[in-house]
Amino acid sequence: MNQTTAPSTASTPASASSVPSAGLRSVYLIRAVFSLIWVALVFATSTSLVAADEPTAIATVLLTIYPLWDAIATLVERRLAGGAAAGRVGTVNFVLGLAATLGMFAAVFSTVGKTLLVFGGWALLSGAIQLVVALRRRRSVGAQWPMIISGGLSVLAGASFAAMSTAPASGLSSLAGYSAFGAFWFLVAAIALTVRSRRATR
Repeated sequence: MNQTTAPSTASTPASASSVPSAGLRSVYLIRAVFSLIWVALVFATSTSLVAADEPTAIATVLLTIYPLWDAIATLVERRLAGGAAAGRVGTVNFVLGLAATLGMFAAVFSTVGKTLLVFGGWALLSGAIQLVVALRRRRSVGAQWPMIISGGLSVLAGASFAAMSTAPASGLSSLAGYSAFGAFWFLVAAIALTVRSRRATR
């Protein structure tokens, strides 16, 4: 009797943890692809815009959709992984993304500089939240070091965007660079989860 129940008990934690890991890996890959597409569109249509310019229609769509997409992805992540505490923090990040979307929608009717200010504030706060969530997921999911690095860099980038929002030469190319780095770290996070999952099954 003991010989038949022991393997089942031992396998339960591994199979349970593999579900959020697989789900998060898929979300990270989708977020990386989205960010790369967004970067390509910004470089193709909007890098000539500087702080004093009014965003074009295409730039308006790109700027408002980015925090909205982040909010949706955050909600999906919250459902896939993570405990009551991480869930509450994820909810805060979701609400922050919606607020940033509304703020960006208002800013795009002003100047690119104002959009940099709003984007910077959102990147700083969401990066801090991402850092907290990743630290809390280390034990339950694991392989969160790329998200820890990404969250810390987002805080620094957000402060930089806010500071450069009044500089005449500042433009949307800096946001494209931020998104490109984000795509890189989401890809690294997906690879790290894959490696961890394969090691766990051996």
